[in-house]
Amino acid sequence: QVQLVESGGGLVQPGGSLRLSCAASGFTFSSYAMNWYRQAPGKERELVARIGAAAGSTNYADSVKGRFTISRDNAKNTVYLQMNSLKPEDTAVYFCSTRAFGYYYWGQGTQVTVSS
Repeated sequence: QVQLVESGGGLVQPGGSLRLSCAASGFTFSSYAMNWYRQAPGKERELVARIGAAAGSTNYADSVKGRFTISRDNAKNTVYLQMNSLKPEDTAVYFCSTRAFGYYYWGQGTQVTVSS
């Protein structure tokens, strides 16, 4: 059974940093790309960052390039999202996801609020 569990969200001031984690189980983690999405109130869910499987190639939304870094630790079955220079517009629920066995799987999400 595929499970994705996010953690690390919270309230942070503009300009601050947070590190999100997503612990994965139920599939061969190192064989699959992993994604971070976010959804703000009243907006569609958007792809924030993606990291390839073992090779670790990365892609970012233009809105977070240079501020966010996605990484993975295949020994720990965990994917991370380091978020620096946070802005109020980064406020959203952040989800990790993967496509495995022909299906998209999602975690429960973790709330990130950027506010003074």
